[in-house]
Amino acid sequence: MALPSLSSQPPTGSTGQLDGEGKPTLPRKQRSGSNVFKRLASDYGMVFALLLLGAFFSWQTWAPQQPVGTGAGEQVANLVRKSFPKGSRVLVAARGIPEDHAFATAAERTLKANGYEIAEVVRGAPIDARHALQRAIDGKQKVDVIAANSASAGWVIFQNLGTKFPALGNVLVVSPTTYHWPNFLKTDNLLNIANQIAVIAIIAIGMTMVIITGGIDLSVGSLIALSAVVATLFITKAAGAEAASAFGMTWCCLGGIAMCAALGFFSGVMITLFSIPPFIVTLAMMLVGSGLAYLFSQGQSIYQMPESFVWLGRGTAFAGIPNSVVLMLVLYLIAHIVMSNMSLGRYIYAVGGNREAARLSGVPVVAVLLIVYTLSGALAGLGGVVTASQLKSGSPNYGQMYELYVIAAVVVGGTSLAGGEGKIFGTLIGALIIATIQNGMNLTGVESYTQKVVLGLVILGAVLFDRLKHRGLFRFRRKA
Repeated sequence: MALPSLSSQPPTGSTGQLDGEGKPTLPRKQRSGSNVFKRLASDYGMVFALLLLGAFFSWQTWAPQQPVGTGAGEQVANLVRKSFPKGSRVLVAARGIPEDHAFATAAERTLKANGYEIAEVVRGAPIDARHALQRAIDGKQKVDVIAANSASAGWVIFQNLGTKFPALGNVLVVSPTTYHWPNFLKTDNLLNIANQIAVIAIIAIGMTMVIITGGIDLSVGSLIALSAVVATLFITKAAGAEAASAFGMTWCCLGGIAMCAALGFFSGVMITLFSIPPFIVTLAMMLVGSGLAYLFSQGQSIYQMPESFVWLGRGTAFAGIPNSVVLMLVLYLIAHIVMSNMSLGRYIYAVGGNREAARLSGVPVVAVLLIVYTLSGALAGLGGVVTASQLKSGSPNYGQMYELYVIAAVVVGGTSLAGGEGKIFGTLIGALIIATIQNGMNLTGVESYTQKVVLGLVILGAVLFDRLKHRGLFRFRRKA
């Protein structure tokens, strides 16, 4: 009786099929986990770089923090409740700035609600606290405790109170408890990073599409200035200036965006119909856009804007998140859907991968390039509107060097300058990396000249990594 051949039974866990090297393949379930991880690492590996940067700057900016505002007021009130009985007279002391007003209001409200008597609420300077204490002495009223925030607790008037005001006796000063937290991870700082990067990130959506097709757009910085100038000029000349309505401002801003979209379309025409290299065309349009901005504004800034004009750039939607950040996130979600699930996205990748093969496959190459450069111009125009809203003015000086930051965000986010490869959310991650590096260096006291050197090295490193990856130097061979 013949024995079965060893090769007739596949090894345990194999599918019975051979791969290109004649080795048994693993079942789909066993391969899927590894493939998913490799795909995530390839597409969004820069997420890990962003997390490492966040951890590094958090460590570098770890520092003692003082509670402020409403939270500090409630904390001090609770500390008073733990140490003093109900009915005690409390002097609340704070400076005359908005966050200290919030502290004093919260402390007063919480103490009254819990049965404490407020001797007086001081909102001002140390001299005001001195007058309040003297009034208590003149009125023969006692002060059991002083509720102060971290700043007012350090006033000299509150030191050695028993010596300065013997009639008051030994009055304790209660202030919020100090805690440790990274300055980098403060809510205000994180929101500031997101708000500062919003314009660059919005424009980077269009730049990502352009670079995936194998092109480049150097005109976006100038189009920011042009859009800001055109929108604000329309508002002052046609919509009533400071009396402009929301409807009028919307149409004026759309006019600025439309002009930039038209210039982007013109760039696309020059590139597709006349085969002029994108670098040359968009370099020329960079000069054209800047020149038009100076011509339209006569070299002057335009300031006659209504107060409501800052809604897009400075307003907040919910949980303190700026409207510009919400707009940025919505645009990235739409762009991700377009690039991942729609024919236009597949066409963009096809054109960047091999333009001639895409044309022979029926892809409308000319139409795709026209759409991409038009979108890039329109998004640059939208970035100009957001910038004008943030600064409540239009100026031909806006957007200088922005094209470099935008390209940096795209490249750092993993989009290949060779075309055909890149992810929309990767660009958002790249923009956040650029913003994190700049913000972290600001917090740690790195001078601006050094920051430029670091940013340049980051861009160079990202491009070098992309080149090495395409040469296969980061591919791991499977062991025999």
